[in-house]
Amino acid sequence: MPAPITATDAAGRAANTRTSLVSNFETFLSLLTAQLKNQDPLSPMDSTQFTQQLTQMTGVEQQLLTNDLLTSLLAAQSGAGLNGASNYIGKDATASWAVTKLDEGSATWSYELGGAASEAKLEVLDSTGKVVWTGPAPDRTTGTHDFVWNGKTTAGGQLPDGGVYSLKVTAKNGTATVESQVLTRGRVTGVEMYDGVPYLTIGNSIVPVSSVIALDEHATADAAADDDAEASLAARIASALNPLKLLS
Repeated sequence: MPAPITATDAAGRAANTRTSLVSNFETFLSLLTAQLKNQDPLSPMDSTQFTQQLTQMTGVEQQLLTNDLLTSLLAAQSGAGLNGASNYIGKDATASWAVTKLDEGSATWSYELGGAASEAKLEVLDSTGKVVWTGPAPDRTTGTHDFVWNGKTTAGGQLPDGGVYSLKVTAKNGTATVESQVLTRGRVTGVEMYDGVPYLTIGNSIVPVSSVIALDEHATADAAADDDAEASLAARIASALNPLKLLS
């Protein structure tokens, strides 16, 4: 199956095609001008033939305009993708994405279990697909759980920072397979474009926007404190208005 054509590929092909068309167009004009200058006055160019050549020239010109329009549309599309992705910055995102980078001896993922599991195994794979660490999942209950890997292999060797690794989760409840997935969660701190596709920076991961499955406003420490204060105030008011206390 052929690889999909990206916006960058399409723009490059359009630019190459335009260069070729411009060259053909200029050559055509030069030949037509030379033909008109050197035609025999006693036997001028046939009007039908001249009209056909003008029609061909107009067709080439239309192709040039079409290519220019296509290039403009592709540029606008890339800009729109970047601008749209920039709206994610500062928000807390959850993506169905399993790849991250080992940094300062640590790599973090989340994994989600669709049901309680009697056994659940985690595997860390390097960029070649080789399993470098295997161990039991720290939590086998239903829901989303965080997992921090210390960069050590199953044998205990420490791997260097900068490597790219992915997490795989396998869970069962008895003989039945438990649905599971690996997630990348965190605050979006940046946006980048690769081959015309917008990617988000979440921690040490570069995540395509298409993999994002949830987005929330980032909860700051001050906002959490305010929420706790409001909850405490509401509890005190409710306690003061308790009918049992009023009647006692």
